[in-house]
Amino acid sequence: MSTLEQIKKLREQTGAGIIEVKKALDEAKGDEDKAIELLRKSGQAKASKKADRNASEGIIGTYVHSNQKIGAMVKILCETDFVAMNEDFQVFAQDIAMHITATDPQCISPEDVDAEFVAAEREIWIEQLKNEGKPEDIMEKIMEGKEKKLRAESALLSQPFVKNPDQTVEDLMNELIVKIGEKIEIGEFARFSF
Repeated sequence: MSTLEQIKKLREQTGAGIIEVKKALDEAKGDEDKAIELLRKSGQAKASKKADRNASEGIIGTYVHSNQKIGAMVKILCETDFVAMNEDFQVFAQDIAMHITATDPQCISPEDVDAEFVAAEREIWIEQLKNEGKPEDIMEKIMEGKEKKLRAESALLSQPFVKNPDQTVEDLMNELIVKIGEKIEIGEFARFSF
């Protein structure tokens, strides 16, 4: 059984509603970590249902580091102007701009990572693995893993969020989608530095 204290704690952590949190805690038999995982999976399912909607409103999120030498701008899209004016949405936009400033992603999603960049890295890995004496059949498996990791580290959505490395930027966005009830997308972004 879930306690009122657990429900309150998980609501603050996830932004999910009381009923959803209570259901997740009951299903997880009071295990908070398992309940959070259930809420995240539920949130991703709800977010994917909204994926085919049109997001044509939004705002530009900005962040400039305190040294005034590095910053970023990002276009965050939603379905309505009403949501664009929502405080949580605006905080999200600024947080994503700050994240971009800190991590310098190459693109939005892992599929968008530059093919030439990946090919150049693969050549380096092949030489390294040959020098380590790895057999051919194992090398390809290792290369697949290295490429997947490279793409994840290079893409904004799959990076661990700088304010909470336990969740990715995509997890954070999906939580906001569930909370607000509209499709949210990260559009183009730019990072500037001296």
